[in-house]
Amino acid sequence: MTEWPKDNQGRLTKTFAFKNYRKSFAFTCQVAMLSEKKNHHPQIILDYGSVTIALISHEVQKVTQRDLDLAEQIDKIYQK
Repeated sequence: MTEWPKDNQGRLTKTFAFKNYRKSFAFTCQVAMLSEKKNHHPQIILDYGSVTIALISHEVQKVTQRDLDLAEQIDKIYQK
């Protein structure tokens, strides 16, 4: 898994770069479907050439193994 630093709220965060809005949107859709399947819902910010994702387990307000696992799966989607 590549680096997912914590932000000032303690969430794992990462920004993914894309060539255009269509590719950013397609990635967002894939992450949303994966997240729904895992019943884990990150914050996703969609922009023209980037997507920023923040992960935290809301029920305990900290990063858990569940967040780390989802981050790893998101990285795999991005590498395709």
